[in-house]
Amino acid sequence: MFFVATGGIGDNLLSGRFQGTTDAVAIQFFLKNIHPGMRTAASILFGHPESLQSRPNVFGELMRIIISPSKAIQEAVNWVLQGADPDVTLHMRMLTKRSIRATKAAVNCIRRALDSFQHQTSRPRVVLVSDTPSFIKEITPYLADFAQVVYFNFKSFEGNVSSESINKEHQSMDFRTKDWGPAPRWVAFVEFFLASRAKHAVVSGAHRRVGTTFAQLVAALAAANRHGDDPTSSNFSFFSSFQSNLLVDGLANQIGWGHSWNRFAGPLSCRHQYHQCAFTPLLPSAWWDGEWQSPIPRDIRRLQAYGVHLAGDGKVVEGSIESYCRSRNEQVKTMKLFGL
Repeated sequence: MFFVATGGIGDNLLSGRFQGTTDAVAIQFFLKNIHPGMRTAASILFGHPESLQSRPNVFGELMRIIISPSKAIQEAVNWVLQGADPDVTLHMRMLTKRSIRATKAAVNCIRRALDSFQHQTSRPRVVLVSDTPSFIKEITPYLADFAQVVYFNFKSFEGNVSSESINKEHQSMDFRTKDWGPAPRWVAFVEFFLASRAKHAVVSGAHRRVGTTFAQLVAALAAANRHGDDPTSSNFSFFSSFQSNLLVDGLANQIGWGHSWNRFAGPLSCRHQYHQCAFTPLLPSAWWDGEWQSPIPRDIRRLQAYGVHLAGDGKVVEGSIESYCRSRNEQVKTMKLFGL
């Protein structure tokens, strides 16, 4: 099941009939299965498509059980935290951009995340993770009045993981700099486990695409960590921070098959808002989940290629799926032969 999210099951399971069914898309072949028993089992595991609030933290609980940081990575995380877990994590994928609107929207979203528990501490701790090192310096003045800013400065860290051999090994990967930033690859592992220590919320923001896979997995693991430590305290939130320029044309830039907000990027999406701090499910919806979905035209055509048609209000026309499945059945004719 875990490999559904990473694209390892879709093509093999479906015997080549539905090529490209990876990420959250593959889950839909269980949730939208024409066999009632399969749909029921899938709904128990992944939640009901029409109710985002019912979606369980499947991948967070799996990660909590099957992955853990190495000793060197854990040493780096402990070096940053100094014995106190952060209250909120902010992940910003800026691609070296300097967007003041994205910064201010993220600060507003952090304030909203703090509202539910700020009475518990006078100065909450906020972990910052970004592919753009300059962003840390730019946002810190906006947070300094009400929060303590925490982040991993790998150049100052002198633990085992920052050994010369590891740094040299990753210096040759300059082709990933634009996408992942200038830090060595091992830093991303430190930041992942550091960010997933958040106690109350994870906020995802970006210059363009908000709610990246990295942020989704961080939020899922952070929520699972909290729930696993104290089953009576599972109040954890994941927010997506959108600035005004991302909302002018709805969510047109929020594209990608496994992306949190791709199914809301089409003509039905909300437009011309100042900013949004949107509650985000820990198990993201896919592009034919629930009501009021609004894929971009390219994805609507892809949906139709799988026999999935949408009504004007974004509901799936269930009959179109059944008709498509019947048309794909292999017909076997049996003939009786008489004679010798």
